[in-house]
Amino acid sequence: METKKAAKEFKTASGIPLKNVYTPEDVKDIDYSKDIGLPGQAPFTRGPYSNMYRDRLWRIRQLSGFGSVEDQRERIKLAMKAGGAGVTLLSDFSTYCMLDIDNPKVMARLEDVGQNGAPINSLHDWETLFDGIPLDQTYTAVLGTPQMTPWNLACWLAIADKQGVPYNKLAGTGQNCFNTAYVAAPHADEVKPSSALRLVGDIIEYSVAHLPHFVPVCYSGYNIRECGITAWEEIAACFANAIAIIDEVLSRGRLGIDDFAEGISAIHLAADRDFFEEIAKFRAARRMWCRLLQDRYGAKAENLKLRMHVHTLGSSLAYEEPLNNIARVSYQVLALALGGAQSQNASSYDEAMSAPSEQAALISIRTGQIHQYESGITSVADPLGGSYLVEWLTNEVEKRAWDFLKKIDEQGGYIAALESGWLHREFLRSLLDNERKFQSGEKKMVGANFLRKDDGEEEVLPVSCFRGNPKAGEIALAELLKLRQERDNGRVKEALDELRTVCRSKDNVIPAIKKAAEAYCTIGEIGTVWREVFPVWNSPYLL
Repeated sequence: METKKAAKEFKTASGIPLKNVYTPEDVKDIDYSKDIGLPGQAPFTRGPYSNMYRDRLWRIRQLSGFGSVEDQRERIKLAMKAGGAGVTLLSDFSTYCMLDIDNPKVMARLEDVGQNGAPINSLHDWETLFDGIPLDQTYTAVLGTPQMTPWNLACWLAIADKQGVPYNKLAGTGQNCFNTAYVAAPHADEVKPSSALRLVGDIIEYSVAHLPHFVPVCYSGYNIRECGITAWEEIAACFANAIAIIDEVLSRGRLGIDDFAEGISAIHLAADRDFFEEIAKFRAARRMWCRLLQDRYGAKAENLKLRMHVHTLGSSLAYEEPLNNIARVSYQVLALALGGAQSQNASSYDEAMSAPSEQAALISIRTGQIHQYESGITSVADPLGGSYLVEWLTNEVEKRAWDFLKKIDEQGGYIAALESGWLHREFLRSLLDNERKFQSGEKKMVGANFLRKDDGEEEVLPVSCFRGNPKAGEIALAELLKLRQERDNGRVKEALDELRTVCRSKDNVIPAIKKAAEAYCTIGEIGTVWREVFPVWNSPYLL
């Protein structure tokens, strides 16, 4: 097979032009103390902690979600047994949409239930999910939208009560991100973004009062990066989201920025295909966050650190020759580690084909562990600091991110840019450009659109697709119907009526929604309340 010639023009994956070599001349305008500094010191370009991985390795979390609730619980236990230090729960799409299994929209495609996450309809399902999994020994991240996260939090707290775990022993993250809910994965009849801000603000205030180790918001750039946007658009959109949330909480007049800054200083980013661009992006994001909180909000020095969870990008993996994806994921994990992340989700080599098999999930965990214990990269904090290329590229990504953030501000801010459809149009342009590059071969993927095997050649790397439980929908439906028969439906009605009343007031919704969870209200019943009380909104993508 003939090796193809290299491209004549060199750019990063996001399109930043690159020179042949970088020298001190390219970084002559950098002020070391102002722009770089030491790890653990502002502006945190080199990492949020002084000793970085010498003191604390990044947490290895494994995305888990398929089949029935029992199936998901067993996969969680498998990941923990393999050394995973935390769990990231992925719910079924019906749960994500806050619809019960017997909703006609779900029943029409009952065979799809459980194929992209477990259907978690009620506290009963949460009880099943965490049977044998002690919350005080597990870092729990539950992926959810701003309208879904209050429900997740309420059920999580109810499980803690049942296990006798005090709230100050709970550690976890609620994603609670607008980028995911309204741009990357929208669904019909969502709570309008401007109304959803109220729910996010309630979660933050409740967490400040009761949950010292819970991260109520984690701005997700990962999901919108899956759509093909650039590195700088990813972090700019996250910080525009953060500005909207911070302004909402401050406008209530009950908390100052330093009361809640630490709890909202978390970001969920992607590790994409371009090794150095991703490292530069992680470093630029920490510096931007520091400057944003310091210059715009006057936060204290101890509250300027950005903690980072990084997920290797699923869309960077190929269906063709899937074992090649092990190499891709490995260097993406290396990039997130050299970029100073605090936790990882490593995609599985079969992700382009199906939910991960047990073998693929184990290899994902082992990939991070091999880098932690065998590669030597944990011995030195920010070993790439001072690289002419890395420092120049960090500056360039940051500059472009500030420019895009300014454009969002000019639209009236993040929520206005969402509700007008402007942000969707901007990202659609990036998505189409990304797809054009792949189809033309400008963006190369070995074994997929480049260096492919000859037609008819026997597959040399066979992989069997993982199949989830085909009866997951039937199981969930039966459990739901049984729950409705056995619960106290008078208590359910009372709890839902109280939740409606609270939503129409300015009181915090978390105590009322926790009471609803404990009465075994279902997620679809909570979603119905939201759609009755708050204005609904549909993404421009769905119109």
